Parts: sequence; structure tokens; C-alpha cells
Amino acid sequence: MSATTTAKSTAKATTTTTLKQMAAGLAESNDLPKKTVETVLNGLVAEVMKHLQAGEKVRLTGLGILQVKKRAARTGRNPATGAEIQIAESKKLAFTAAKEAKEAI
Repeated sequence: MSATTTAKSTAKATTTTTLKQMAAGLAESNDLPKKTVETVLNGLVAEVMKHLQAGEKVRLTGLGILQVKKRAARTGRNPATGAEIQIAESKKLAFTAAKEAKEAI
């Protein structure tokens, strides 16, 4: 067996947890109806989006800060041709992890 085959076989597969799965876990651990927890989590996401769209930072204590940052227009290169291209100004969602979150991981 080659080194690359060994590395691939021992690599841990990443899983994605959905909001519904988190709601189910929270409902079970807090003895609440699953539908109620799903509604609250969906409301949280909507509220966070509303504040981000207004240009505000959102601090989730123990997790981190979400904010929208502007990326200035810049010159880039087309990787296929090497030609210079202008990249327009854009916005990006930035996340800064809290100290507690960094230490927990």
C-alpha cells in the first residue's frame, strides 16, 4: 500500500450538521418540543441576517463575531490566460472566533 493510499484511508471524514439536527438535539436535552426549538433557531438566523444586512456586527457570546466586510476593487489575473482583469468591489461575511471557541477546539 502506498503512502497516499494510507493517508486517504486514515483521513477522518467531515460531516455537516444541519439546523434541524441541532434543533432535535436541543429539544431532547432541554425537554422541549422539537417544532418549538426549530422555530426559535430559524428566528435566530433571521434576526442575525437582519442585523448583518443593516451593517451591524453580531456577537454570539462564546462563539464569535459575525460581520459584513467590504472588499475593495482590485486587479487580478485570469488563471487560464494570465491576462489582467478588474475585480469589482464586493462584500463578504467574516467570522472571528471567540477566545472560548478557539480554546474549546
